[in-house]
Parts: sequence; structure tokens; C-alpha cells
Amino acid sequence: MALFVIASCQLMVVLDITIVNIALPHIQSSLDFSTTSLSWVVNAYTLTFGGLLLLGGRAGDILGRRRVFVFGVLLFVLASLLGGFAQNSGQLLGARALQGVGGAIASPTSLALISTTFREGPERNRAFGVFAAVSAGGGAIGLLAGGMLVEWLNWRWVLFVNVPIGLLIVLATPKWIKESERHPGRFDITGALTSTAGMVLLVYGFIRAAQDGWRDALTLASFAGAVVLLVAFILIERRSRQPITPLHMFADRNRAGTYGIMLCLAAAIFGMFFFLTLFVQNVLGFSPLAAGLAFLPVSAVIAVGAGLASRFLPLYGPKPFMVLGAILAAAGLAWLTLTDVHSTYAGSVLGPMLVFSLGMGMEFVSLTLMALSDVPTPETGAASGLLNATQQVGGSLGLSILVTMYGTASTDEADKQVPDFLRQATPAERLRFERTGQLPKPWSDEILTAGVSAAFITAAIFTAVAAVIALLVIQVRPSDLERLKGGTGPGPM
Repeated sequence: MALFVIASCQLMVVLDITIVNIALPHIQSSLDFSTTSLSWVVNAYTLTFGGLLLLGGRAGDILGRRRVFVFGVLLFVLASLLGGFAQNSGQLLGARALQGVGGAIASPTSLALISTTFREGPERNRAFGVFAAVSAGGGAIGLLAGGMLVEWLNWRWVLFVNVPIGLLIVLATPKWIKESERHPGRFDITGALTSTAGMVLLVYGFIRAAQDGWRDALTLASFAGAVVLLVAFILIERRSRQPITPLHMFADRNRAGTYGIMLCLAAAIFGMFFFLTLFVQNVLGFSPLAAGLAFLPVSAVIAVGAGLASRFLPLYGPKPFMVLGAILAAAGLAWLTLTDVHSTYAGSVLGPMLVFSLGMGMEFVSLTLMALSDVPTPETGAASGLLNATQQVGGSLGLSILVTMYGTASTDEADKQVPDFLRQATPAERLRFERTGQLPKPWSDEILTAGVSAAFITAAIFTAVAAVIALLVIQVRPSDLERLKGGTGPGPM
């Protein structure tokens, strides 16, 4: 039951990253968003969530993880309720940002609670497997749930749905989860502010680069500010007696390698969901609900991959699953590059999507275990916060790079398609093109497909890099396998 409560919270937080995506057209017409400002319905959540994860993890270490967990869930519930009742764009964006704060407090604390609730060995391995499956599969579940709620009710229910779930979690927590030991200390406020602001600026810089180009003045200013703040953060952490992020975590090659792998894989999974959602709706013509159903197999296969990894980790250790998982993910993405305007869901999308998902299931349970293995109890919140932050920042930064590749390839394809369109277009179609700059079908499908293929090529490169890191950096010793079996083997993993 403790695992069910913890996993339910993680599902609610992760699900919210994608559940809103399908509702965006309805939100735009309801609250009069412009096309440009509409992207901030997603970005407001992602930026605050990714930027405050480190602070959320540290808060649990100092104040007690169960107490902080409940507070984060309650804040998330309140923000969801406010967002559902929003009457204008400003109210919704404020609620989405507050949701990100609540998620940043609850998510790393929930991961740390697994370390303190379950004994090291098979019991904790299974718990991490469930948690990893929920974390990786929540995006697909969010797309399905979003499609159902928008089609059957209205867009406000993609926010309202969090309220009863969150309240049930809050009521169940005191009964099934014990409070962790509070570790005396103080908040590294300066470190928290510089790390949060630096990551927010870095994520914002890449998001803006995707929208306004790499030479945009505000894009360059965001990157410059991020570099200054993150360098200041490192200097502050090196001198702090109680840092928000103990830098010695990066001295362990396995943990440092784990963070690098997570950066690459997060970029790939964010990109897979984003571009396949575009493809199945715009090219294959799926409705929101049908698009959500199309992604349902992802969650099931991720759970299978996580279950296999959890079962055989004590025998083989995490490294084989980290290498094999990244190779499978890269193969799935490379397969997706073959899609074109004549592709079908069953013939060209489902197969590679399942291969990708199996690899991701193996990866997430192995990465979660490796990141928290042999971390001192007072620092498990910081370690879990750093892993989650790596995932969110990697997803945001990577998606921005993929969108840039998509834009370049689609522009090149448009240069090829426009002359063909002009030769065949009626006077009315030419007039519409001059007014909007948008090509109609089937030319628009060709452009979108070319861009999506280019994005998947880049995503496959990301996962290939992850495989190389896993192969060359990660090391597992016999003593590490003893710990996975429930023994007390010495030394860090």
C-alpha cells in the first residue's frame, strides 16, 4: 500500500506533463490564447517543475519526507483546482506554474521515500521497478486520459481530475507511510536560488530558441544568464557546509554516468511523444481519443521492460540493461525515421514504438536504482531530486534541439514542395497560400513527415550516446550484486 500511494503521486505528477497537450486547441479557443502564448500552458509547468526539483528534494531531507510529500501533493491539488476554474490566460498560467512547484516538492520526496520505506535488495528493486514504470509510462497514460476527458467532458477536467486523486493520496499517506528521520540542517538558500534560476533560464533559452531562433537577443541573454548563475551555483556549493546538491555525488563515475544517460534518454522520450502525437493526428488523421489510445501500448511494454529488469538485476546487475535498453530505444527511433505519408499506424508506428518502449522500461528502473544506490540517508532527497531534475531538464533541452532539427528539415522540404503546389493549385488555393503561408494537404503532410524523420534521427543519436556512456562509464562489481540480492556488499555501486 505504501508503494501504491507513492506510485500514485508520481503518476499524477508525470501524467500532468502530457495530459494537457491534447487539450491545447480547446484551451486556446476558450481563453483566447494566441498561438505563441499557448506554448506557455506547457512551459509554465515544465520550467517550475524542473527548476525547483533540487529544492524539493532537500526540503524532504531537512523537514521530514512524509510531511513535505503531503504538502507538495496538497499544493498540486490546489493549483489544479485553480487552473480548472481559470477564466483568463493569466490565471491558467499562474496555476500551471504553481502545479510545477507542487510537483517539484512531491516528486523527489516520493522517490526518496522508497529508499527509506523498503529494504535494500529484492524488495527495493521491485519498488524501484514499479516507480520507474510509472515515471516512464505516465506520459502515454496522460495522452490517453487527456483525449478521453476532452472528448467526453471538456478541457477543464484535465486539471480537475487531479483533485480527487491528490486528496486520496493525502488521506492514505499517514496510514501507510512512516515519517522519515529529520536531519538537522539549514536550507542552502543561495544555492537553491542560483540553481533554480539557472536551470529555468537554460530551459527557457532552448524553448525560445526553438520558437524564435538561436540568434534571438533574448535567447542569447537567457543562455548567458544561465551560464553565469550555474557557475555561481557550483562555486557556492563547493564552499557550502550543507549544500543543496552535494557535488561529491558527481565524483562517483556510476552516478555521474547515470545522470548523463538520463539527459540523453529524457530528450528521446519527450521527442517521441511530441512528434508521434503530431504525426498520428495531422498525417494519419486520428482524433484526440484515438491518438491517446494509439499510445496505450507504450505504458504496457514499458511495464514489461521494467519488470524484466527488476527481476534479473540481482543476477546481472544494472549495466547490461542500461546498455541493451539504450540500444533498443535507438533501434526503435531509427525505425521510425522510415515513416512517410503513406505509412499506417499498424505497419510503421506500432512496431518501432514497442521496441523503443521495451528499452525505456529497462533503462528507467536501472537508472533509478543506480542513481540512489549507496547514497547516505540524509542525502537521498537531494540525489532523487537531482535525478528528476536531470530528466526534466534533459527532456526540455533535448526537445528544443529536436524541434530545431524538425524546423530545418521541414523548411528544406517546403522549398521542394512549393513549386509543385503552385503548378497544380487553383487560383483560390494560391490566394489562400499567399495569405497564410501554409500549404494544404498532401503537400503539408510531406513537409511534416520530413521534419519528423529528421527529429527522430537526432533522437536516435541521443540514445546511441546513452548506450556508449553505459558501456564505457558504468561499472558493477561483485559486491554490488550482493547488495542487490539483499546482502551487505561493501563499497559504492
